[in-house]
Amino acid sequence: MTITSTRNAARHDFVQATFEDLGRPLSDVTFVVVDLETTGGRASTDGITEIGAVRVRGGQVLGEFQTLVNPGQSIPAFISVLTGITDSMVAGSPRIDQALPAFLEFARDSVLVAHNAPFDVTFLKTATAGLGLTWPGFPVIDTVHLARQLVSNDEAPNRKLSSLATLFGATQTPDHRALHDARATVDVLHALIARVGNLGVQTLEELQSYTSRVTPAQRRKRVLAAGLPSKPGVYIFKDATGRPLYVGTSVDIRRRVSSYFTASEQRTRMAEMVAIATEVTPIVCGSGLEAGVRELRLIAEHKPPYNRRSKRPEKAVWIKLTVERFPRLSIVRSVRDDGATYAGPFGSRGQAEAALEALHDVLPLRRCTGALVPGRRSACALAELGKCGAPCTGQQSHQEYAEIAGRAQHALSADAATIIQALQDRMVELSVQERFEDAGIVRDRMLSLVRALARTQRIAPLAAIAELVAARRSAGGGWEVVCVRHGRLAGTTVTPPRADPTPYIQAMVAAAEVVSEPVPPMPAAHPAETEQILDWLEQPGVRLVDIVGSWTCPRGGVGRQRELLAARPMP
Repeated sequence: MTITSTRNAARHDFVQATFEDLGRPLSDVTFVVVDLETTGGRASTDGITEIGAVRVRGGQVLGEFQTLVNPGQSIPAFISVLTGITDSMVAGSPRIDQALPAFLEFARDSVLVAHNAPFDVTFLKTATAGLGLTWPGFPVIDTVHLARQLVSNDEAPNRKLSSLATLFGATQTPDHRALHDARATVDVLHALIARVGNLGVQTLEELQSYTSRVTPAQRRKRVLAAGLPSKPGVYIFKDATGRPLYVGTSVDIRRRVSSYFTASEQRTRMAEMVAIATEVTPIVCGSGLEAGVRELRLIAEHKPPYNRRSKRPEKAVWIKLTVERFPRLSIVRSVRDDGATYAGPFGSRGQAEAALEALHDVLPLRRCTGALVPGRRSACALAELGKCGAPCTGQQSHQEYAEIAGRAQHALSADAATIIQALQDRMVELSVQERFEDAGIVRDRMLSLVRALARTQRIAPLAAIAELVAARRSAGGGWEVVCVRHGRLAGTTVTPPRADPTPYIQAMVAAAEVVSEPVPPMPAAHPAETEQILDWLEQPGVRLVDIVGSWTCPRGGVGRQRELLAARPMP
C-alpha cells in the first residue's frame, strides 16, 4: 500500500465539500479521482483487486494512493489478461478490511470522481457495508456523464477513457491499472472542467448537475442569487419593469433561487421565466407558516404569470341553499349575510356542479330558478322522473317541501351521513347492473360533495374565532408564536432561546392586524390561507396559548368520511 503527497499538500486545510453553499468555486473543491480493478462486474459477488486514486485541487496534485488488494477469490484468466494482475501478485497484498479504511481516510472531505462512477462507487459502497462501516456519502462526479454532454461524435468515436485520454492529450496512457487510469482520468476531468467553464459552470453544484439542457444564458443568470439571504422566506422573480413573474417560498432563499439556474430545474415554463427575469426580491420570514401565507397573498395580489395556484381566489364558487318559501340550490361567487346556508369554496364551477348534482341525486329539490306561480297546471319533466315534488303545481305542500329542504340544510352545515350513504347505495346498485360508467359518475359527484363539505366544516370554526394565539418550539430553541383572527394570520413572532415568551407574545398580539368579522362560513382570508394555518395548528407540539371564543367542529362532520372514501375503491 503506497500513499505519496506533494510538498504543498500539508499547507492546505481540507474542508468537507457540501452543497449548502452553492457559490463554492470549483478551484476550492478537493477532488479524489479513483479507479478500481476487480475480479468481475458484479459488486455482490466479485471483489476488488486494486485501488488507485489521485487527490487534486485547483489543478494541482496533492497526493496519490495505490494498493493491490487480495480479493479472497481467484482472479479469472481473462481479467488477468486484461489488467495484468494475477493471483500470485495479490497473494501477499492486504485484504479489503485493511485497504478500504486506508482509502476512505485518503479520500476524506473530498468529492469522488471516476470514469463510469456508478461501477466504482457501487463496489466501494458494497465493500464498506460488508465491513460494517458507514459510507461517508461523498458527492460524486462521473466523467462519462460529463463527456456525453461535452464531447461530440466528431471528436471521439466513443466516451471510453482511452478515447478521451487521446482526445485531450493526457500525460498518462490508461492501461487497466488503477493508478494509471486514475491519473488519466485527472487529465480528462480538468479538460472537461475547462469546457464547462467556458459555458458558465463555475461551482461544484453546477458541475454535479451539469446537462446541456441548461443554456449558457440561463447559467449566467445565477448572479441574481448573489447576495440573497440563506434564510427562510419568500422570493419574487421580477422582470425589467419590476413586474412580479413568479413567487415562491423556501427554507433557504439563496439555495432555492440558485437552483433555477442549474439542471435541477427542469420545468420549461421556469426556464422561460428565468430568461425574462432581471432581479429577485427576497422577503425573510420568521417561520414557514409566515412564508407560506405571504406567498399566497402576493400571488393573489400580483397574479404572477408563472404561478399556477391561488392566482385568482375571486373565481372560487360556493353552493348556496337559498332562503325562500321553497328553497333551492344554486352556485354563487360570494357569501352574503342573508341567512342562507353555504358550502365550499370550490376551485372551479365544474366541481361545484358535480357536488350540486350529488345532492340533487338524493334530495328532490326544485331546480327552476324563477318564482313559483300559484295555480300552475303542469309540472316540468323532473317531476315526471321523480326528481322534484312539483310544489309549483301544489302536488307537494310547503311542509313536505320544507322537510326536504331541512335535510339539505342539515347536510350542508352539520351531518351529511344519510346523503353519502344514499349515494353509496346508488353506486352499488349501478355496479350490480354493470353500469360502471354511471357508477363512476355518481362516485365523482359524491367525492366533490364530500371534499367541499369537509373543507367548509374545517374552515368555518376557525373563521368564527375572534382571536387565537398558539405556539410551538422553533428549531432555534425559542417559540414560534402566531395570532389568528377569524381564520387570518394577524401576527407572528419568534422568541429568543431561553427567554420568557410572555412579553414577546403580548407585544405581538398588541401589534397584530385588526381583522373585521367575516360573513360565516367565509374566513377573513383566502380559504387556502386558513387551511395553511389549520395545517400548522394541527401539527404535533403546537400549544394553544389563548382563545377568544370556542373551537368546535360538527360531531357528524364528513372529514372522517372523506378519508374513508379516498381509501375505498369503487364497488
